[in-house]
Amino acid sequence: MTTPTYDVLIVGGGVSGTALLYELARYTDLKAVGLVEKYDHVAIVNSHGRNNSQTIHCGDIETNYTLEKAKVTKRTAGMVINFATKLTPVKRDKVVYKYPKMVLGVGDREVDFLRNRFTKFSELFPNMRLLERDDIAELEPKLVEGRRPEEPIVAMGSTGEYTAVNYTTLSEAFVEEGQKAADEKGMDFDVHLSTAVEKIHKEGDLFKIETPNKGTLTARYVVVSAGGHSLLFAHQMGYGLDKSCLPMAGSFYFTPKVLNGKVYTVQNENLPFAAVHGDPDVLVENKTRFGPTALMLPLLERYNGKTFIEFLKVLRLDQNVVKALWDLLKVRDIRNYIFKNFMFEVPWLRERLFLKDVQKIVPSLTVKDVSFAKGFGGVRPQLIDKEKQKLVMGEAKINPGTGIVFNMTPSPGGTSCLGNAEKDMFLAQEFLGFNIDTEAFERDLLTGEVPLTDIERPEATSLM
Repeated sequence: MTTPTYDVLIVGGGVSGTALLYELARYTDLKAVGLVEKYDHVAIVNSHGRNNSQTIHCGDIETNYTLEKAKVTKRTAGMVINFATKLTPVKRDKVVYKYPKMVLGVGDREVDFLRNRFTKFSELFPNMRLLERDDIAELEPKLVEGRRPEEPIVAMGSTGEYTAVNYTTLSEAFVEEGQKAADEKGMDFDVHLSTAVEKIHKEGDLFKIETPNKGTLTARYVVVSAGGHSLLFAHQMGYGLDKSCLPMAGSFYFTPKVLNGKVYTVQNENLPFAAVHGDPDVLVENKTRFGPTALMLPLLERYNGKTFIEFLKVLRLDQNVVKALWDLLKVRDIRNYIFKNFMFEVPWLRERLFLKDVQKIVPSLTVKDVSFAKGFGGVRPQLIDKEKQKLVMGEAKINPGTGIVFNMTPSPGGTSCLGNAEKDMFLAQEFLGFNIDTEAFERDLLTGEVPLTDIERPEATSLM
């Protein structure tokens, strides 16, 4: 059977790529859509539950989010929940999970910060409560047990909401529901697994995607959603040469089950990396997983040494990259944080060092309770803007306007998958001129969320 010329072909089968595949199949009148994934299953690299904290980020307990970012984040998180809760209960319960959640403030400064933040954010998050010591003890007794009575603590959080997600089963659901929608329309819908992409180039109006086992695939429009490899493909085509990639690896630790839900801590405003938090693990029963740490790692995929050469290609080391890294190291908090996280990778020592971080959340934990989560933790590629000589935090998109888009580092992680796919769907429409059923899209994914009159449909940022 010959493959068609795809209207849109997606490279990368993580949660972002499969979300776009679903939206194109469900809400457009395209004739042929496809996805190419080098592994034998969707969403088993950074989207796999081992490699992320399995969190639905809403912007309520993430203290590095501004109110404006929280509005957008709440909207995209709601899209994930709206999709998942329309599945059958059996499927839904394998995708999203309800746990209580809170962000904990310890000490006068953090306590005052959270009280002020609650005042500003409570209207956007009406289910959120300000939790005093007794309220915390009722929801998460281990947070109070063993803590000095005079130590000030407060938290804000909520219960009864979907707060965790298995991004692999979510991606599987995107493919399954996309296939159903495509079959109803008579749309060609292909998922090419175990198919690596060797090269992408354009001939006339069509893109040629060369693979070792499926030959050359052809498409009118291409979206590359392949983590750090997206930048590698962009560089090969001459795009984004002013960008470099700095992979940040996260590691996790397990303890016995000491938390009932997700407990975050207040972000250090000088650190661009996530503060340590504790989470139930949807893949491992009767454990609490703490993390992540953050380590600069010369690999595009954690535990895959073959990606070292690819890292060197996307690093594009020069004086601008060195300057950006040097500026990071000049910040004392960042310098100390990087050094500490190197120590977190040293056996025997790492559990003892990390214990100090988790005792801020659960004071009664001892070193024998903490074990390194071997095989857990992924890589998030951070972009360096070589012209500005600084890290690009959050989502990064290279859109040269030629019919191909490269996506990297979606923020906040997988939560933004349907929101980022929405941007890419409208960019593709602008280029190809197809129709989108916006009424069905908003009914299915946006009912109950922040109205579009308050938040305009997100415009995709282009990093030319």
